[in-house]
Amino acid sequence: MSSSEVQTERVVAPAHNILGSLRLPGDKSISHRYALLGGLAAGKSRFTNFSSGADCASSLACVEAMGAKVTRTADAIEVEGVGGAFTPSSSPLDCGNSGSTMRMLAGLLAPQSGSFTLIGDASLTRRPMERVRKPLAQMGAEIELTEGHAPVTIHGKTLKAMDYTTPVPSAQVKSAVLFAGLQAEGTTTVREAVRTRDHSELALRAFGANVERTLESVSIVGGQKLQAIEAAVPGDMSSAAFFLCAAALFPQSNLIFDGLGMNPTRATLLDVLTALGAHIGVLNLEDKHGELIGTVQVNAPADGLTGTTISGALAAQLIDELPVISAIAPYTKNGIRIRDAKELRVKESDRIALVAQNLRAMGAEVEEFEDGLDIPGGQTLRGATIDAGGDHRIAMAFSVAALRAQGETVIRGAESAAISFPEFFDLLDRVAER
Repeated sequence: MSSSEVQTERVVAPAHNILGSLRLPGDKSISHRYALLGGLAAGKSRFTNFSSGADCASSLACVEAMGAKVTRTADAIEVEGVGGAFTPSSSPLDCGNSGSTMRMLAGLLAPQSGSFTLIGDASLTRRPMERVRKPLAQMGAEIELTEGHAPVTIHGKTLKAMDYTTPVPSAQVKSAVLFAGLQAEGTTTVREAVRTRDHSELALRAFGANVERTLESVSIVGGQKLQAIEAAVPGDMSSAAFFLCAAALFPQSNLIFDGLGMNPTRATLLDVLTALGAHIGVLNLEDKHGELIGTVQVNAPADGLTGTTISGALAAQLIDELPVISAIAPYTKNGIRIRDAKELRVKESDRIALVAQNLRAMGAEVEEFEDGLDIPGGQTLRGATIDAGGDHRIAMAFSVAALRAQGETVIRGAESAAISFPEFFDLLDRVAER
């Protein structure tokens, strides 16, 4: 957070139920990819329900700075693409708080002509960028980092395709390599031991690229051209996670989501909530540009949530949802154990440390490990002052924990929620019965 931004506090009062229906803003992961690929494509793309978060606005601003024309109307975002060749910007490209923007843009720009510098805010500047520089360098890219971090300077080069196995499950790294491969000589293949979210593959196909997928790999032939599309962005599952978990806390709850993204690589949270005892119903599934969209209904179990262990591939698939799962863990009967989630320590904040610190502030017992947490069940939490640490997911996760606490909770740094989900607190007030 820059010194010019003022930290805001938000008071969250306990609730006694969660009821209603929600249509959530567009999926952030899909919005990023549509913005970046729409910027590169030929023709004018039109996106409805585009994410309202600041992160996706950063992706739009970056392609706009390199010659794409972005028009914001009342109900859509229109992006007139550059037809394959970005123009280097006279000033650095500001990725704000968005690791997605910086990492995927590195792949998109590595094969372009000219030099590009990517910068970000203080939080983004602390996040590791070597993980994208390394595979792109193997393709022939020239990328300079500052001690492994942003600013990132890219000197465009002709790239050669490669066969790459990701050392750590990361959709952003996979996407950077595929975006570079789209413009490289030959066929680029990315292999991953744990399948990560596949929005990039689906978006590339939507824009007209031929992408081949097997169970453990994805391949793209270089030299393909992208064409503009019209698309409605599905509601964001990562944003829904907070409301799904909130509804799961109250035995009389009934919450319905319309137009929610149901991509199988993103819907793992529904499986976990079902395992905890919540009742999840999925209606009206349809396919839009390869992405599944549906109506989802959630009801809490009458006798409360049970408990579970999240580790291995499951931890990788749920990495964004782990803070809110941790926040409701004390209210389960048997508690929740999280392992193999070391990646949480290098997100917008050290999420393992902040979750433990804030749960303890609310009076919870919690044990912290290098790669996870043990959070016993059957606990009673009390309202407290929460330090969001400039991290949107921490601010929102503890707003959910506050709904079942005794007394009011103050979320310090509540403005960080706007990074991904500016409407969050208003929507929470709408469905929380007090």
